[in-house]
This record gives sequence, structure tokens and C-alpha cells, in this order.
Amino acid sequence: MSLLVVGSIAFDTLETPSDRVEEILGGSASYFSAVASFFGPVQVVAVVGKDFDNGLLDFIKEKGVDFRGVYVEEGKTFRWGGKYHEDINQRETVFTELNVFENFKPKIPEEFKKSSYTFLANIDPDLQDEVLNQVENPDFIVMDTMNYWINNKRESMIKVLKKVNGLILNDSEARELSEEYNLIKAAKIISQMGPGMIIIKKGEHGAFLYAEDKFFFIPAYPLDEIIDPTGAGDSFAGGFMGYIAEVGSLNFSEFQKGMVFGTIVASFCCERFGLERFKNLQKNELDKRAEDFLNMIKL
Repeated sequence: MSLLVVGSIAFDTLETPSDRVEEILGGSASYFSAVASFFGPVQVVAVVGKDFDNGLLDFIKEKGVDFRGVYVEEGKTFRWGGKYHEDINQRETVFTELNVFENFKPKIPEEFKKSSYTFLANIDPDLQDEVLNQVENPDFIVMDTMNYWINNKRESMIKVLKKVNGLILNDSEARELSEEYNLIKAAKIISQMGPGMIIIKKGEHGAFLYAEDKFFFIPAYPLDEIIDPTGAGDSFAGGFMGYIAEVGSLNFSEFQKGMVFGTIVASFCCERFGLERFKNLQKNELDKRAEDFLNMIKL
């Protein structure tokens, strides 16, 4: 089954308690596709500038990711800088340079429009809606978002929510969107806005699922050292959607299993800066950690 992701490709400059790196490959579409490719073919729509070296994507292309939907525009590639503190959950944005991403208008190639699964990464909800107007009846559409869109494009976001099957967001975003502090109530309120499946991420405290009027909670995979959490959320989404596209079944049980793989790939992501950990990661390593994790959390 084909899986389409529309999002960003970027250069990140990151500082954590471990080290500092500059101008490394980042962006939601990069993380998502690198991870989802462990499960099956992925199609990417994004934009980069003339300064982008396509060779940076070679290790992802080798995994079967189709980047024909990545457009090169005049100007510079999107850049973002972030700094993490000793409490790795605390992050500050040092700079954001949208560059060509500022005028990004997703154009879905004809060969991508019939993708069975679609993930709308964290972009302007008006652009997410443009994507939905171009794709041809996917079986399962999931979107991501952020506080900025909730606060500044709420009407547009509500419009898109009515058209998607699932939403992945973090706890603060869920509270802002639902205007409800209790996350259980928040999930139910958001579900009434349209998406039947809600996943709320809680960082190092795991994530929970609400679908089919049922709840499921999963802890984060325990790591003794977190080098860089950037991209962990997009990796989680890639693991979840990749698994769902692979099994081709949309029910609560498969959503639970998808969350396991999302959690596992997010843990690998945090072990190195950027996408470095995924360059040599093998599917058997992923499966082994998933097995260990399931043994760890079962009674």
C-alpha cells in the first residue's frame, strides 16, 4: 500500500546538553519518510532551495522513498535552530528561517494522488486542505499540527479536521484545541470535531490513543541518555503510519501495535543527532527492540 507524506525538508542547527551541530538534515518529511520506509514504499511532497544537496537524501532513497514530489525553488532551504536544556523536554527556538517554505504550495504529482494512506505533517492547515483537494479518496488520512496553527488558524484547522480520519498531537496542543485541561475529555472533544482516532503524545511520559470509544496508553521506551529529541514526534508518526499502511487494517488493535512501533522508532531517533541513527538502523533491530519493549510492559 502506498503512503504519501506532505511536509518539510530542512536544515537544523541544534544544541543539547550533549553537543552542538549545525546545518544537518531535518524537517518533518525527512524524519517521517526515513522511518516509514522500514514498512513499505513512501512518497514525499516538499520544497527545498537551490542550496540543497540532493545527496543528503540518498540513504532514504535507498530504502524505497520516492522524492519526485520534492520541488526545487529559487532561494534557500528552510532552516530552524533549537536549544535544549538539562530538562530535555524544555526547548527554545533560537531562529526560524522559512525561506522557500514560506511560499510552499503543495503540488501532488499525478502518480501520488491515488496513495491509499496520507499523512499531513505540520504545515499551515490551508495547505493541508489543498492537499486533500488533490488526493483521490485515501483509505486513511492522519494530520499533525502545532500550537501556532491552533491559535492563529483555528477556523482553517477545524475545517481540515472534519476531513481526516486521525490526528496526532502533543498534550499542550490537545488542551489548546479542545479548551479542556483533562486529556481524556480533550480527546473526546477533539474526536467530535471529525477525526475518529486521536493520539496524544506526552514526551518521555509516553502517549495515549482514543478511538472506537476506547483508550490505550503506552509509556515511552526507557533510554539512559537522550542525545537529541528533535524529530522524535515525526518519527513516531512515521512508525505508526508505516505500520498501518503495511498491515492495511484500520482497527483499534492495529492502532495499538502501530503505537508500539512509533514509540520504538522515536527512541532510536533520540540516540543520535538528526537522522544519523536511521542511516544504519536495520529492521531486525527495530523488531527486536519492539519485542523487548512489549516484554517490558506486559504483566
